[in-house]
Amino acid sequence: MNQIIECVPNFSEGNDLTIIKQITDEIESVKAVRLIDVDPGKATNRTVVTFVGPPDAVCEAAFLAVKKAALLIDMSKHSGSHPRFGATDVLPLVPVKGITMKETIVYARNLAERIGNELQIPVYCYEFAAKEEKRKNLANCRSGEYEGLPEKLTDAAWKPDFGPADFTAQVARTGATAVGARNFLVAYNINLNTTSTRRANAIAFDIREKGRVKREGNSLTGKIITDEKGNKLYVPGMLKCVKGIGWFIKEYGIAQLSFNLTDITVTSVHEVFEAACKRAEARGLRVTGSELVGVIPLKAMLDAGRYFLKKQQRSTGISDEEIIKIAVRSLGLDELKPFDSKKKIIEYILDDDEQKLIDLNLKAFSEETASESPAPGGGSVAAYTGAMGVALGTMVANLSAHKRGWDHRWEEFSNWAEQGKTIHDQLIKLVDEDTRAFNSIMEAFSMPKTTGKEKAVRQKAIEDATRKAIEVPFNVMKLCLRSMEIIKAMASTGNPNSISDAGVGALLARAAVSGAFLNVKINAKGFSDTAFVEKILNDGRKIEQSAFDAESEILQIVNNKLAD
Repeated sequence: MNQIIECVPNFSEGNDLTIIKQITDEIESVKAVRLIDVDPGKATNRTVVTFVGPPDAVCEAAFLAVKKAALLIDMSKHSGSHPRFGATDVLPLVPVKGITMKETIVYARNLAERIGNELQIPVYCYEFAAKEEKRKNLANCRSGEYEGLPEKLTDAAWKPDFGPADFTAQVARTGATAVGARNFLVAYNINLNTTSTRRANAIAFDIREKGRVKREGNSLTGKIITDEKGNKLYVPGMLKCVKGIGWFIKEYGIAQLSFNLTDITVTSVHEVFEAACKRAEARGLRVTGSELVGVIPLKAMLDAGRYFLKKQQRSTGISDEEIIKIAVRSLGLDELKPFDSKKKIIEYILDDDEQKLIDLNLKAFSEETASESPAPGGGSVAAYTGAMGVALGTMVANLSAHKRGWDHRWEEFSNWAEQGKTIHDQLIKLVDEDTRAFNSIMEAFSMPKTTGKEKAVRQKAIEDATRKAIEVPFNVMKLCLRSMEIIKAMASTGNPNSISDAGVGALLARAAVSGAFLNVKINAKGFSDTAFVEKILNDGRKIEQSAFDAESEILQIVNNKLAD
């Protein structure tokens, strides 16, 4: 599996876009790296850049970006509403695919060392890359900000991990940089109907994990309470793994709650939004919308959309696209600027540019099937037929979920619809998987076979590709049989006005099982692993018979109801 990491450097420049363009040009100069987001902020005078790629390429691009930023950004002249202490303020590496956090830490520390040694910039390693506990927290590393750097560098307890420990003329210009390895972080701002930074901060302190300073008596003006060592004590906030402050954004004329969600498996975006709504209302304010800085995982958006659909007692078994629309509207993610899911959701950004059958319209798909090319063939069509069958069952579930008078049953049908959607999405992927499997066989047969070694490599490739070509339609069979349980439930208990749709769904699902089985049989002919072939054919016959039985039972239910 290819290794992919994400890098999200924050540069202390958000107004001069020509400077940002020169920095991002350095990033894009490295082949295999993909720049996926550039998000400048005028009030913060800060730009968050996101790019991804193989680890070595990402680290090279990051180094070049830091080098260019050091030449173009003068920290002695910088001001902005966001905490900062360097031209490249923070530089986190995030494991995305095929790489562990342990491996990512090694890349982060090597990059930090290179920046410190070659560019003579003080570097602090934070989060998982930190070498001591107190440096894990970015806020600790950046405490005092740029203005406190001259004193900080002289403190033995805060000697940089790499680079100079002196406030030289060069360091006065570049400041320091924090390089880390961390989990996926969501930078999320919530908009308020106020211009008051103080009130925004109060809400942020209510919510963030750190909470607010503990005081005697009056929580606003009372004496600060400290421990025996003189350290301030804090009253914890509402939500774990959330960092936050309040600020005023001049370009929008509003105050915002600015949050970093450091682990969205612990606290989700929609949980932060709902908490902000409650705390704002308690303080006489209102949340008007929100914005994402950088990108977000697909699951986070789907979780948010499903959360709000359930609040409305609506079915969650609808397309990802529709769920995302609900999330965007509910969170107000398009209040300040349009929200483009293709540019904000990381899975959509990383989706390759390969032409997929499932991206074709109905006419183009049928014409491609009818062409002289052998693929797509019966296997892909069987998968698509099965997808359409379960889509009809899912449709009946969704219609039943909001049928007048059936409000008390919305969750029952929503659960059926969500099961149907899951099977549908898997079958849709198998449409292209079947064609890829066929193409792999053709490619394997075209491999050279002059030498003994070449023949062995070729034969292995043929065997691997053939096994895959057997397994893909067999998976279609299993999924389509599973879908018939949903279709049967909808024929029995679903919206009676859609009973015929359930019947058509059953016909398609059974046809898909039989069609996929034909592909299993033809691809299994002559396959060397006879034990594998015998088992899969025996299992296939059982699945096909079960599908015939289910089809007969469903059609009997449908026809009996139509006759009533």
